Amino acid sequence: MENLKQIIENAWENPSLRSSDETKKAIETIVDKVDKGELRTANPNEDGTWTVNEWVKKAIVMYFPIRQMEVQEVGIFEFHDKMKLKNNYANLGVRVVPPAVARYGAFLAKGVIMMPSYVNIGAYVDSGTMVDTWATVGSCAQIGKDVHLSGGVGIGGVLEPPQASPVIIEDGAFIGSRCIVVEGARIGKRAVLGAGVTITGSSKIIDVTGTEPVEYVGFVPENSVVIPGSVTKTFAAGEYNVPCALIIGKRKESTDLKTSLNQALRENNVVV
Repeated sequence: MENLKQIIENAWENPSLRSSDETKKAIETIVDKVDKGELRTANPNEDGTWTVNEWVKKAIVMYFPIRQMEVQEVGIFEFHDKMKLKNNYANLGVRVVPPAVARYGAFLAKGVIMMPSYVNIGAYVDSGTMVDTWATVGSCAQIGKDVHLSGGVGIGGVLEPPQASPVIIEDGAFIGSRCIVVEGARIGKRAVLGAGVTITGSSKIIDVTGTEPVEYVGFVPENSVVIPGSVTKTFAAGEYNVPCALIIGKRKESTDLKTSLNQALRENNVVV
């Protein structure tokens, strides 16, 4: 693995090396390992933090130029792209509802369900997760176990710069309909986002459950129940409300993981 990493780092610093057979083979090997879940663009640490594997992201970026455009036909559909589509779903134990699409280089664990949706290269989707209708999982996004990405959810992709953290949705989180999570934002374990919440890497997330507000930036703590909100900001032209997210409660650990998702919202008077 260290040899692969060194080849990628050398080619990243010296573009003339990218056309060599050694570099191409290293890039293809890495993308294949990402496709199989043997490598990830980011890894969780025991202390709850995440480590970005920059060299893996660099390999994915360099994969595109060594691929050739080609026409692919799937039934009545025609595609014209550089990237293969993922296949062999039956052996992977993944349910894929037409016309869902995952690109080669995206890892889907056993038990994942893809309704008509899209998962991009470099993404990691763990077991028991549902990617619901018209949800998108962007490049390198890390989606945990037993996550529900509801209809129309947009999980942003982050390929460049290589050191940038991808979007991370941790185990058991419920992302409500039409939510947007982008720019390396992280949603903690079992957190619940009500419909229409937008979280970016610089979003203010304000816990309003106590006597004083507590602010987070780009991070939703585990078990939080979150709804869209706004805060007043002063501009040269006056004061205006800008979007934020509000933590209005916590999920009850005593309730079952699956059945508590919608219930957690109802208990806090949030529309599902």
